[in-house]
Amino acid sequence: MAAPKNRRSVFLGRLPLPERNYLADALRTETVGGVLLLVAAVAALLWANTPIRESYETVRSFHIGPSGLGLNLSLQHWAADGLLAVFFFVAGIELKRELVAGELRDPKAAILPVVAAVCGMAVPALVYFTVASAGHGSLAGWAVPTATDIAFALAVLAVIGTSLPSALRAFLLTLAVVDDLFAILIIAIFFTSTLNFAALGFAVLGLAVFWLLLRKGVRGWYVYVPLAFVNWALMYNSGVHATIAGVAMGLMLRCTRRDDEKSSPGEHIEHLVRPLSAGLAVPLFALFSAGVALSGGALSDVFSRPETLGVVLGLVLGKAIGVFGGTWLAARFTRAELNPDLKWPDVLAVASLAGIGFTVSLLIGELAFADDAVLVGEIKAAVLVGSLIAAILASTLLKLRDNKYKKLCEEEDRDDDEDGIPDVYEQDNPDYHLRMAARYEAKAAAHRKLAEVASERTTQGDGPA
Repeated sequence: MAAPKNRRSVFLGRLPLPERNYLADALRTETVGGVLLLVAAVAALLWANTPIRESYETVRSFHIGPSGLGLNLSLQHWAADGLLAVFFFVAGIELKRELVAGELRDPKAAILPVVAAVCGMAVPALVYFTVASAGHGSLAGWAVPTATDIAFALAVLAVIGTSLPSALRAFLLTLAVVDDLFAILIIAIFFTSTLNFAALGFAVLGLAVFWLLLRKGVRGWYVYVPLAFVNWALMYNSGVHATIAGVAMGLMLRCTRRDDEKSSPGEHIEHLVRPLSAGLAVPLFALFSAGVALSGGALSDVFSRPETLGVVLGLVLGKAIGVFGGTWLAARFTRAELNPDLKWPDVLAVASLAGIGFTVSLLIGELAFADDAVLVGEIKAAVLVGSLIAAILASTLLKLRDNKYKKLCEEEDRDDDEDGIPDVYEQDNPDYHLRMAARYEAKAAAHRKLAEVASERTTQGDGPA
């Protein structure tokens, strides 16, 4: 019988098994990388606030690279423009996969996370604009609180030990992917001041060569790695932020599987590069960017200066209100209804978790206030404080439902027939029910045998005294 046309879809329902397996693998790497990111950020803060803080500035301002190619950059600059290109390359692959095989491939399913992400960027920008305008501060930092750091958010989850159901984790990851897309557009549009059209033209040509080699099926890292570096260098010298080259190349990879493939080229390369991104590139960026002086006066300025207060409120309130409000409105005016196992406070907890903005927020802060080193430091402090408050708020909300989450995760992972596939995905498989029936029959036979033995002992005994 045909399903009724007005049947409502389930928001945050159970994921398809291939998507769940991909998500588990991706989040495992991101969680480990997030812990390393936390360690690097703490190390940077300690280094910048101890008697040897001068050495921190010396190291991160040390220049290296060929001047003739316009690449004699400081270590901090290499981390922000070079290493983060690897991070955005992975983000480009994630986005491509979501568009062709993930949550964003179906426009009806994509509308919720997309609306949530858009609102989750618009509301923080509006909060910053309002606070900065009221305090007669600079409006240049409006984009700082718009970004979510998925690695940092997952690190918080790892530290507090919360077992989120896969649907909530997928929602958070999809939010971050869409978030990254808009952050990339913001960087490309609003933080490109002057253009070198010759370098930009050669960069576009290099990207076209990269795309053509992929379509021709050319293989070999020794071909693509040098070409990727050339494309990155040309993009950097063009005046467009160099991370755009990483995104563009990530989007060019094929992320759909053919019949004879266990994984697509995009998934394979992402599996290889993600540990490099999460375990090395992002932590090193944090090490060279998160070191800000946190004296008592500096911390008090975070809540008194309009620019920094706008960043803190944008991350803590703007993100939570934007993501939650966008999700609720999208669900309210579409045919999506919340998974009955979850509640709207669960969505609010994830929305609060989206307020953890670190990697991209620090990068945008450096770009927005590049001419004011003092304000850059204060903005970085505001990002750290806002992210910390958002993490504490989200952790509190998640802990309140921790037992429920553990129960849901146990149900998702339950595999009574021990075939490697969770039971919830086999309810329509006759073989599964036959295997379970055989198991129950074997257990019943064993209990009948035990009952017979117990009965013989009772009849042969002397009985009660």
